[in-house]
Amino acid sequence: MKRILLVFAATTAVLLLVFSAAEQYAERSAIPRYCADKTGVIERVGIILTTGEPVGQASKRPFIVAAKLIFLIPQRDDEDVAAYLERLRLHLFQTCRGG
Repeated sequence: MKRILLVFAATTAVLLLVFSAAEQYAERSAIPRYCADKTGVIERVGIILTTGEPVGQASKRPFIVAAKLIFLIPQRDDEDVAAYLERLRLHLFQTCRGG
């Protein structure tokens, strides 16, 4: 029984470290990549969330980049699109100015 608890505790500790490292990577490395075109990215996120087929015949790359941001900063369950876009805008502007 002690071995099972030890393995469980070690696995939990490793998972917490991995999740913590992933969150730090997102804040320090991944999110600042969006600083060059904050407004455009936020507009594309809005299009992705409100349109069934956001790209059409246009280039898919800008929308893929915007979709990654949705993964990094997910929409809350009770949050409507307008509130989410405002929270996303605030987060990007704070991150991009360094504070």
